[in-house]
Amino acid sequence: MLSSKDGKMIILSSPSGAGKTTLVKKISKEKNFKISISHTTREPRTNEIDGIDYNFISQKNFQELINENAFLEYANVFENLYGSTKDEVFKNLKNGYNVLFDIDWQGAQQIKNQTLNFELISFFILPPSKEILLQRLISRGETKEEIIQMRMKQFDKDVLHWIDYDFVVVNEDLNKCYNEIIGYLDNTIKYDQKFIKKHLEKLI
Repeated sequence: MLSSKDGKMIILSSPSGAGKTTLVKKISKEKNFKISISHTTREPRTNEIDGIDYNFISQKNFQELINENAFLEYANVFENLYGSTKDEVFKNLKNGYNVLFDIDWQGAQQIKNQTLNFELISFFILPPSKEILLQRLISRGETKEEIIQMRMKQFDKDVLHWIDYDFVVVNEDLNKCYNEIIGYLDNTIKYDQKFIKKHLEKLI
């Protein structure tokens, strides 16, 4: 049974480079929401800090957590494993904090398929264009050309999952995008699905 004292689970997903991580950090800072810090086997980027951006662990340790059923969700993304552990998430929710998830559609699907006694709201973030998406991938420190191209190719597949989310928003201007997400959470704005469909036609 849902409790009015419990926090909400808020998922932000997007194709790689659309800006979900920046939005998650902004929402957390402005609204005092807790971020579920994912575990990953990926190597840290130059600007990332262990325990703050991700918990960077070995493949072996990740597998041990899978065996212990420690994950709420986990997925293989671009040949690296990512996962959210249950303990910290549930503790924060029961203490009344809203918890933000910066995860892809695979992880979102896993959480949605579980019977959890917490309210769940999901957002999908789209870029204004593929050109801007490419610029963002490069500017965030992605330097290997093969990885950039792999992420761009994956875009067309990832974007198809927009339909599974409660609210879809275009991240052209960070503050505007943030205000739309908060507006939806506060029930002050409605979802304009027609606009999103037109934008997707341009993207794809």
